[in-house]
Amino acid sequence: MNREKIIDYIVAWLKEYAQNAGMKGFVVGVSGGIDSALTSTLCARTGLEVLCLEMPIHQSESQVTRAANHIGWLKTHHPNVRSEWINLTPVFDSLLGVLPDVDSEEERFMSLANTRARLRMTSLYYFAALEKYLVAGTGNKVEDFGVGFYTKYGDGGVDLSPIADLLKTEVYELARHLGIREEILNAPPTDGLWGDNRTDEDQIGASYPELEWAMAMDEQGKKAGDFEGREQEVFRIYKHLNTVNRHKMLPIPVCEIPDSLK
Repeated sequence: MNREKIIDYIVAWLKEYAQNAGMKGFVVGVSGGIDSALTSTLCARTGLEVLCLEMPIHQSESQVTRAANHIGWLKTHHPNVRSEWINLTPVFDSLLGVLPDVDSEEERFMSLANTRARLRMTSLYYFAALEKYLVAGTGNKVEDFGVGFYTKYGDGGVDLSPIADLLKTEVYELARHLGIREEILNAPPTDGLWGDNRTDEDQIGASYPELEWAMAMDEQGKKAGDFEGREQEVFRIYKHLNTVNRHKMLPIPVCEIPDSLK
């Protein structure tokens, strides 16, 4: 992997896209995780304006600290970066107060997790419209095109996706090359949507390297019966998520009316 050339390519792509769109720069939601750290750093390297948003909603202290430390590091190296702290916890709680109760607490938690992501997307687009910025997505290839591990119209609601062709292990490789802080490199990946410390692996049941393996096997046309033990389990996890989340990865279906009916 030619890390420096890939970094230069992404940075040039970001800059050209923004300039062709007549936009001044980018807004990025910074969570304290590796994906948003890499995305914000790549945006900063364009030299265009970059606004980093911290948008906690009952967030764990460790995530908040990592996000703040990363933004501080970014500002030290890039004078084109600024930040805003938007505490969305009262907004989330107010919405929660007017929503009806449901029978299943698990379903309520899942719905509310996705609501957190959609509140953040709304905030990102507020600043994007205000400042003439593009919303830069932070999803990687495994999340966006493998298992669909993101919220539709939440963190999936973006203007462009600079790292969506990078596997998670490649994200780490580029982040390490760019000097992103060790506390972010060492933190277990988490979507931060639950208000606790559960990791992506806790939710998915497989690690990102395992999912990358399964994604490669699926692209080769392999089936679950081709594997045994843990490999078979991981492959089945991948195929299940790839199937049930397919609606996120395909264009919105349109009911096309036959000409004969018009």
